[in-house]
Amino acid sequence: MREVWIVGIGATPVREHWDRSLRDLAWEAMEKALNEAAGLRPQALFVGNMFGPLLSRQAHLATLLADYAGFAGIEAVTVEAASASGAAALRQAYLAVASGALDTALVVGVEKMTDKVGTEVEWAMSTLLDADYEAEPGLTPAAQAAWLMQLYRERYDAPEDAFMPFALLAHQHGVGNPYAMFRRAIGEKHYRGASVVSPPLTIFDMAPYADGAAAVFLAARDLLPPQLPQRPVRIAGSAAATDTLALHDRQDPLAFEAARASFARALQQAGIAREDVDFFEPFDLFAVYVPLTLEAVGFAAPGTAWEDARHRFGLDGHLPILTLGGQKARGFPGAASGVYQVVEAVWQLRGQAGDNQIPQARWGVVQALGGPASTAFTHVLAAASPEAAT
Repeated sequence: MREVWIVGIGATPVREHWDRSLRDLAWEAMEKALNEAAGLRPQALFVGNMFGPLLSRQAHLATLLADYAGFAGIEAVTVEAASASGAAALRQAYLAVASGALDTALVVGVEKMTDKVGTEVEWAMSTLLDADYEAEPGLTPAAQAAWLMQLYRERYDAPEDAFMPFALLAHQHGVGNPYAMFRRAIGEKHYRGASVVSPPLTIFDMAPYADGAAAVFLAARDLLPPQLPQRPVRIAGSAAATDTLALHDRQDPLAFEAARASFARALQQAGIAREDVDFFEPFDLFAVYVPLTLEAVGFAAPGTAWEDARHRFGLDGHLPILTLGGQKARGFPGAASGVYQVVEAVWQLRGQAGDNQIPQARWGVVQALGGPASTAFTHVLAAASPEAAT
């Protein structure tokens, strides 16, 4: 397997982009990544998207974007893995370059969650569940997350505000992210007074739906130009795992086994231990996913991740998480989320995270989940000096 490097990144601000199309948003992110790639041309385009046909009435998206970007004729494919679609597209591109099938590849995650409103969006979100046994009887992802919250509180005798620290952390860190949808910190009073979505889940326990696009350009090590405008970042590990789609089919709904398995495999491939990780980006589409992930991968014992979380997992903590706001503060642009996570991790490893910078960050781990860890993609990113890269 060849070394694979991220040589260019790009993203749009996460907003309600009612006046912009999928192709317009995607091209903005792609162009930024291409500009950083110092003239390299992608041999293939991998697009992460889940709701183009449902909410934007656009299928065959990868071909559309390849044509729009002036890459007609290259390989182009759309990858769907629920809310982890962007991370899945990155995984496919990584495998293609690492195997030698490709030398370069461009990955873009793009989504417009606000092309429709209300029940149409919730109906689209419900397609991520088991249609026959979850969605058709009326379950939604928010209601499913609420059930996980209640189960967690009952099993571990956790307080009502056990999930509050993760929302507060996300919003605190989102202040320093210029691409974030919400750049204001919130306090305990705000959290406790939030509107209920599905008891006990409130609006501060879930990420806001939004629009956006993020892109990364991958290249094999021997293709790296001698002079790059930005320091490259190496993908040191990449792994994926699945669990049952329906929660009721699992032996333990609170055990995020796919998160655990993909994390362990990615770290093993990178040749590092859990203690070497300088920061971790879990997938906080719903706040309950964060402690379940931290506990699954071994950063906290079962039922304890919420304890003193703001100190343990803050920017000055032992393991900083959600370092630029996560989905909660940045916003949830559907399939693009997994690529945004990587872009933000690259900022950290380049030393470009501003007030949110983790000092001397060398190893970052990014994990995206499709549903409640029905699918999990983990990428280990390593910082390197330009000399080491070339």
